[in-house]
Amino acid sequence: MDSRRRFLAGLLVIASVSALAIADAEAAPPSDRAPALLLATVYRPGLVLADYWVSEKYDGVRGYWDGERLRTRGGETVAAPAWFTQGWPRTPMDGELWAGRGRFAQAQSTVRQQVPTEPAWREIRFMVFDLPAQAGTFDERLPALRALVSGIGQTWVVAVPQRRITDPAQLSALLQRTVRGGGEGLMLHRGASLYRAGRSDDLVKLKTHDDAEARVVAHVPGQGRQAGRLGALLVETPQGRRFKLGTGFSDADRARPPPIGSWVTYRFRGTHEGGLLRFASFLRVREDMPGS
Repeated sequence: MDSRRRFLAGLLVIASVSALAIADAEAAPPSDRAPALLLATVYRPGLVLADYWVSEKYDGVRGYWDGERLRTRGGETVAAPAWFTQGWPRTPMDGELWAGRGRFAQAQSTVRQQVPTEPAWREIRFMVFDLPAQAGTFDERLPALRALVSGIGQTWVVAVPQRRITDPAQLSALLQRTVRGGGEGLMLHRGASLYRAGRSDDLVKLKTHDDAEARVVAHVPGQGRQAGRLGALLVETPQGRRFKLGTGFSDADRARPPPIGSWVTYRFRGTHEGGLLRFASFLRVREDMPGS
């Protein structure tokens, strides 16, 4: 009987500890979790362009100012120099940490540093495109965003320029000009939309090619001239679909492939009937994804 009591007492202790752990996790402040961000879908013909604001798509690292600290899309605190965020308001700001056109690798390297490098951070701009906690539609948030950034008064904090385009031909021409100038593409933001976390047509990206992210599941050994190095990456999409990426790698990538568990961006040109990606190829490692 004593052994039974001890056994039941042990179960109660375990249950109590588990309950406390769960309660602690549930009570963790939102600032310790990945921020709930508005995410984009891919542009498709037929959208009512008059409903949207259009801006450049900045190829940088998503940055979220929660009112106290600067964080990545995955929730990690960005070790920016103190001067970079000095005087910023308590108002949350959503934007892109950007080093300029064609300089994604530099932006990512700078943002991921645990000890900030002064010259590198002097090249970074915080391109603010929304105010997540501001009430109202995007049409109504936009003047508040511009006023907030103007009040900050720092050259490295920029309100993303927004414009209206109602004609598909104008949109296509703007896309081509942006890409020819070294830009990645365009973003379309529905004027009547509230700030809601998740992926929807409230925010749409338009580029000359398709790309997406997937997690590395395995390294496939190379054969022939690639023997002894990476042949392909087996990756898994957030929806659970697995496929191989066998092209797009530099010699350095094949010698030192992205670690298993890391996220990568891949490029493709649409899909076949059955959903198979057309011409999927590796683009780069994506270190600002949740869990990276």
